[in-house]
Amino acid sequence: SVKYLCLEEVGKDIIKQLRVNERIRAQEVRLVGEKGEQLGVMPLTQAREIARKQNLDLVEVAPTAVPSVCRLLDYGKYKYEQAKKEQEARKNQKVSLLREVRLRPKIGDHDFEAKARIAKKLLANGDKVKVTIMFRGREITHPELGRKLLQRMIESLNDAASLERQPVMEGRRMDIILAPAATQKAKIREEIKET
Repeated sequence: SVKYLCLEEVGKDIIKQLRVNERIRAQEVRLVGEKGEQLGVMPLTQAREIARKQNLDLVEVAPTAVPSVCRLLDYGKYKYEQAKKEQEARKNQKVSLLREVRLRPKIGDHDFEAKARIAKKLLANGDKVKVTIMFRGREITHPELGRKLLQRMIESLNDAASLERQPVMEGRRMDIILAPAATQKAKIREEIKET
């Protein structure tokens, strides 16, 4: 059967798949010491005996190799370190969301400025912003109004964002995608706190 894994389960699953001590099935193994030194190819029983004498676990790290590679290590400590690495990697991974700001072609100046401030806050949080112009009725016959409005938004957010996708017309909508300008994030946060 096919097994589907969530990203968070992958690291845990790899650790579970490692065979340890009595679960190793190979007859002959290539043994690697605790510090990475090669101890040579030997029968599995001899490798288990060496592990027992050193009070360590025998862990099969490369089961597909011929002969399979086993390493001497403290398995509990190894699992703990792997979990810590995984947790650190997850912590450093910033999820960027795509947020949307919707406008109409005949938006007033004050409303436009309010939408621009909202977009600026979203960009300061590190999210991408999709600016969408929604056309209704006969407004669709004047797409140049939408382009001008999007250009005005780009210019008003020039210090906070970089254009990721040019204006695209999809049905009755025209949109662009803006990504946060990395060097400006801290400066924008300070400006927002002041207002």
